Order: sequence, then structure tokens, then C-alpha cells
Amino acid sequence: MFDHIIQQSIRGLQAYHVPNAKGMIKLDAMENPYRLPDALQKQLADALAMAEINRYPDPSSRELVGVLKSAMQVPDAVEVLLGNGSDEIIQIIAMAVAGSDRVIMAPEPSFSMYRMIALCLGMRYEAVPLRDDFALNLPLMLQAIEKYKPAVLFLAYPNNPTGNLFSRDDIKAMIELSPGLLVVDEAYHAFADDSFMSELVNYPNLLVLRTVSKMGMAGLRLGLLAAHPELIETFNKVRLPYNINVLTQISAKFAFDHKSVFDLQTEQIKKDRATLFDALSVFSSLRVFPSKANFILFKTAAGKSEVIFDALSVDGILIKTLNKQAGLLTDCLRVTVGAPAENKRFLESLAKILKKL
Repeated sequence: MFDHIIQQSIRGLQAYHVPNAKGMIKLDAMENPYRLPDALQKQLADALAMAEINRYPDPSSRELVGVLKSAMQVPDAVEVLLGNGSDEIIQIIAMAVAGSDRVIMAPEPSFSMYRMIALCLGMRYEAVPLRDDFALNLPLMLQAIEKYKPAVLFLAYPNNPTGNLFSRDDIKAMIELSPGLLVVDEAYHAFADDSFMSELVNYPNLLVLRTVSKMGMAGLRLGLLAAHPELIETFNKVRLPYNINVLTQISAKFAFDHKSVFDLQTEQIKKDRATLFDALSVFSSLRVFPSKANFILFKTAAGKSEVIFDALSVDGILIKTLNKQAGLLTDCLRVTVGAPAENKRFLESLAKILKKL
């Protein structure tokens, strides 16, 4: 009905789908399974009760920026921009460089929003296949950089949905060759034990993107971009005013004032990740991929991933199916590391399903 007024590149896209997880064990969205302790919930409620919701929030989130720069060890010579989740920041970067002749590039498979945002803005998107073990194909990446001269190259580190860290030397080689911006997306930095944040002072075209979602604050929708001050100044021209609401600013500052609580949760998730990996590896019909994130990717026997996914759903357990993305992700499923009881329930259900196949 409205095809004549909607741009063609958008008509061919599908909206980002979030399945209904009501009443299910939710292991599909890489969320931290732990809530704040009761005492901190009360303190946060008291802080939010004092919020001046009749006033606009600080448009620069100055107090929160200071807290985040310290907590995330952002170099002094680098500036920070906050977004409504890292998705908004990806969009801001793309809008700042947009043009019909401009290219956004990323490895494949990787985070789906890189492609979606590029196409929504009428830009070209070029995907460079990873190796069979999900490592970067450096010769192919360097060849693609020289050929397409991308305005922005996105590298998820660790990669989503594969969970692995790319070679630091490979990434540095791409930064040095890139004529445009190279964004290292560290959405899962809390679980990775590695970062490019300190490298920002060495490479003006390097940007580091983070989110607090995976740390236990997914409901706040807060992302952070660290980059050269000139770039941040430019991106602020594109950023909509008041994009970080007053409740998020108060909640995030409160959370980082109690960062030790989230750090303990992160350490627990990392321990449970190892336990879950070992348990999945026992199943001979599965190929389980090592992960430096808070999820684990595994490959099923040919043609069985959707059967397993559906059976788990019937049993009240929601994970992520990646089979429809095809390519290297054919027959692949991804499970978020949940609380120990959730992981145990998932493994028990999976064992029963695999036994019947």
C-alpha cells in the first residue's frame, strides 16, 4: 500500500525480531541472569524517586560520562559519546559518513545491525567471510579494504554470534590499512579479558564501542563510544538531544557506584560458561565453539538444529537459532550462559532431545 513512498532498500528488510519469552527460561539474548540484591534495589528506588522527570535530562550526561570514563579506563586524551544502547551509536556513526557511494564493511557472520543500519541509510554493505573456524581471513579482509575503501569497518570483539576473539595483530593490520574508521565493538568486554581501549591513543581512526547491557543493565539501554575528540564532536552533531533519559542516567551512575556487585556476577558467569562448555562438549553429535563472551555457539548434526530449537521451546527453554542465516551458521544454535539452575535445566532438556534423535 505504501511501497511507492518507502525507499526500496528498506522494503526488502525484515524488522529485528524479538520472540515472546513470557513463562520461559530465557537464554536467547545474552542477558545477565542476575538482578540487583534486594538492598540495592531499595536504594535505587529511593534514588529514582528523587528524579526530576518534569525536567529534560542533562543533554551531555556529564556526570555519568565522568563515571564511565573512570570505570572503563578510557584514556584521558579520548572523548566519549553515550547512546541509547550501542545500536544507536552504530546508527550515529553510519549517519555521519552516509552516502550512496559509501561502504560499511564487516566480517560475516557478525552482528546483524551493521548490515541493517547500512542498508536503511542507503549505503553499500560488504561482508567478508570468516574462515571455517570463525577466525578472520586476513588476506581477504585486507584485499576487501583496498577494493571497497570502507568508510567504516566494524569488528565485534569478541565476535557475535561466534564468541571468539580475533587476532590482535590482524586487527592492527586492518586499522593501519583502513582509509576510514575502524570500530572495535566490545559489547562483551566484561567477559573477554581483552580490549582495544588503550590503543585509542595510537590510532586516530580507531573507535571503541561498548554497552552496559551484557554486564547486567540491559534494561537501561546505554552504550558508550570512545574515540578521538574531533570524531566525538562530529558525532554529537548527529546525535539527537536528550537521548539518554534522566532515569537511565541516575540508574547507570548508581550501578557503577556499586560496580563490584556486577564484577562478581561477571566472574560467576565466566565460571558457569566454562562449566556449560564442558557439559555441551560431552554430546558427541554437537560441535561446541570456545567463547570469550557470555554465550556459547554450537553446531548440531545436519538438519537437526531447528528440531532441537523447537523441542527446547516446547519444553519452556528459549535459545537462539542461527540456522536461517545459512553459510557458516547452518545448523548452529546459540545459548546464553544463565544462572546455574537455568543451565542445568537446559542441559537436561537438551540431553533428552538428543537421545531421541
